[in-house]
Amino acid sequence: LQLDRTETAVNNLNPAFSKKFIVDYHFEEVQKLKFALFDQDKSSMQLYEHDFLGEFSCTLGTIVSSKKITRTLLLGNGKPAGKGMITIAAQELSDNRVITLSMAGRKLDKKDLFGKSDPFLEFYKPGDDGKWMLVHRTEVIKYTLDPVWKPFTVPLVSLCDGDVEKLIKVMCYDYDSDGGHDFIGEFQTSVAKMCEAQDAFPLELECINPKKQKKKKNYKNSGIIIVKSCKITRDFSFLDYILGGCQLMFTVGIDFTASNGNPRDPSSLHYINPMGTNEYLSAIWAVGQIIQDYDSDKMFPALGFGAQLPPDWKVSHEFAINFNPTNPFCSGVEGIVQAYSACLPHIRFYGPTNFSPIVNHVARFAAQATQQEAASQYFILLIITDGVISDMDETRHAVVQASKLPMSIIIVGVGNADFAAMEFLDGDSRVLRSHTGEEAVRDIVQFVPFRDFRNAPKETLAKAVLAELPQQVVQYFKHRNLPPINSEPA
Repeated sequence: LQLDRTETAVNNLNPAFSKKFIVDYHFEEVQKLKFALFDQDKSSMQLYEHDFLGEFSCTLGTIVSSKKITRTLLLGNGKPAGKGMITIAAQELSDNRVITLSMAGRKLDKKDLFGKSDPFLEFYKPGDDGKWMLVHRTEVIKYTLDPVWKPFTVPLVSLCDGDVEKLIKVMCYDYDSDGGHDFIGEFQTSVAKMCEAQDAFPLELECINPKKQKKKKNYKNSGIIIVKSCKITRDFSFLDYILGGCQLMFTVGIDFTASNGNPRDPSSLHYINPMGTNEYLSAIWAVGQIIQDYDSDKMFPALGFGAQLPPDWKVSHEFAINFNPTNPFCSGVEGIVQAYSACLPHIRFYGPTNFSPIVNHVARFAAQATQQEAASQYFILLIITDGVISDMDETRHAVVQASKLPMSIIIVGVGNADFAAMEFLDGDSRVLRSHTGEEAVRDIVQFVPFRDFRNAPKETLAKAVLAELPQQVVQYFKHRNLPPINSEPA
C-alpha cells in the first residue's frame, strides 16, 4: 500500500527530499514502513516504468527510538543495491507548549448597586471566520474591585494557535447569577506582550469600556488588569522522551512452578506444541517485539522463578534462564525464546509462586538509573505466571517501593487459574497499599489474563498490555521534573 511519495530530485545522486511524510504514531503497535527509491525516467505515474534503485524496511518504532537512522539500500533479495544509503529522521509535529498565566485586577468599575463587583475574565482568539472565539474563562472572585485570580494553564495552541504574536482579546465582566453578566471593560494583547511580565515587574493593561469612553470626556479606564506572571513551558509527551534518547529496558520473568504441569506433557502450560509455541512464548513475543525497538542494544535479562536448579536442586526465585548468573542477557526476543526452550529440560518445576524477588531485582537497576538525574532509562518487567501469588505481602511492598522508580510491571496470567490477586495489584480500581499501609505513588502494574486473547489476533494482546505504558513513563519523569535529555527550551 503506497502511503505517499516525494518530489523528484533532478539529476542528483545525493538528494535531500523536502517532502515530509506524516504518519500517525502508536506505541503499542508494530508499524512497518518501507522506503523504496526510483529513478524517474518518464513522466508516467506507474512505478514499474521507472528504474528501481533500492529499498529499506523497518518499523516506525526503530526510527523514533533513534531519532535518525542511516541504512544501506537493499534489493528485493536482501542484498545491497550498490553503495546507496538512506537516512530517515523523525520529529513530532504536535506543539507541546503550555502557557501559565497569573492575573489580577485593580480599581475595576463598581457594577452592583449595593456593593462591589464579582469580576471574571474571558480570553478570546480570532477564529477562521474572523469572529472572536472564547478559549478560556477564569473563576469568579466575589465582592471585590481588586480581584486576584488563580493561575491557570492552557495549551498554547488553544490560546493563540501557537502564534505568540497573534492578537488576543481579554474581556472583564461582573458576574450575575441570572446570567446577565455586566460588561466592565476589555483590551487586546498578545502572548509575546504578556510574557514581558516578570515576578518583580507585573504588566499593567488598561481595561476599557468603549461606550463609556465615547460618552465621558475625562474617561481614563474601567480599571487595570495586571499580568503578574506569564510563563511558557513544554508539556512533554512520551515521544519527546523517546526522541530525546530515553531507552526502555525490558526484563522478562517466567513462572516455573509445579502448577504449570510437566513441560513434556501436552496439557502443561509450558508444553511447546508442534507449532513451536505456547502461551508463555506468545506473551513474550507479543510484548517483546514492540519493546525491542526502543532498546538500542536489544540485550534483555530473562529470569525464572519457582524452580529447582541443578546441580544441587535448590529452589530459586530469580535465576537466569540461560544459567549464566553474571550475564543473564539474551539477544533480542529470539534470544529469550531460545533460552526459554533450552532451559526447560534442565530444571525441576517446584514452588511457591514468589513475585517479590524478581520485582526487587529489576527495582535495584531502576534505582541505580535514578542517580543519573536524567530521563535516560525506564524499566519494564514482564512477568508471565499461571497462578496465585504466594508472597502477596512482600509483593505488595515491593510494588509500592517500585512505584517511586522509573519502572512498570506487566503481568500476563496464563492458564485458567483465579487471578483475583493480580487484579488487586493492578491499581486501576483503587490505590495499592503495602501491608504497612504505605500507598503506591503511581499505578505501575498492568495485569492481563491471556485467556481473554486466545482467539484474538496477536496484536490485540500487545495493545491491551502496553496501552498504559506511555503515560506511565511521562508521569514518572514529570513527577521527578526531568525533561527529555536533549530537549529545546520552550
